[in-house]
Amino acid sequence: MVTLQKDSEKQIGQFVAEDYRTAAVFSKYKIDFCCNGNRSIQEACEKKGIDSNVLLDELHSVLNNKGGESIDYKSWPLDLLIDYIEKRHHRYVEEKIPVLRQFLDKLCRVHGERHPELFKINELFTASAGELAAHMKKEELILFPFVKKMVSATLNQGAVQSPQFGTVENPIAMMMQEHDNEGERFREIAALTNDYNPPADACNTYRVTYAMLQEFEQDLHLHIHLENNILFPKAIKLEQQFN
Repeated sequence: MVTLQKDSEKQIGQFVAEDYRTAAVFSKYKIDFCCNGNRSIQEACEKKGIDSNVLLDELHSVLNNKGGESIDYKSWPLDLLIDYIEKRHHRYVEEKIPVLRQFLDKLCRVHGERHPELFKINELFTASAGELAAHMKKEELILFPFVKKMVSATLNQGAVQSPQFGTVENPIAMMMQEHDNEGERFREIAALTNDYNPPADACNTYRVTYAMLQEFEQDLHLHIHLENNILFPKAIKLEQQFN
């Protein structure tokens, strides 16, 4: 019982950072583990009206299942984690956006009259696509290169020149705010799509589009989690070693 009580005070992001398999449990209860991962289990459960002991039992069940594979992202060097985020998540976003935009445009033309919510979904996703493109470029051109410089300086026992943005906490704060914005946008999309459940009269394109939107959101959750809960705190801690 002591363990349950102690874990109820633990932050959601800590659980997911230690074992990403726990993300499925939080998703099941619609608890945001990426943008709002800095809340305690108790706080999140109270807000959702969920019994924290039930949630913790499910989390412990996942954690005690040694058969399931979990990637230990937390143990990765920061430069490796950055390369992974760029090659896995940034590339995914770049590849899926044009396909989804094409499908959503088609759905609006064909089904918009019967399902006017499609126009709002399309508008939200188009806004997200533009914001994510700019967001990823800022990471790739400004934040990530500086973090890699710090990693290199640590390995070579060198110095790091102060960046134009002052401290790494400044671009990180901006990135986290932008993450929050995307999290909110996709909460709206999920509500408008009835949690990605297509209507009874949906054609194959309709079903594929909703499935792709759901996959896109799941990828975004992992993407944001890796940055908010692992990369960013470690980058801030690393910078402090040079001050």
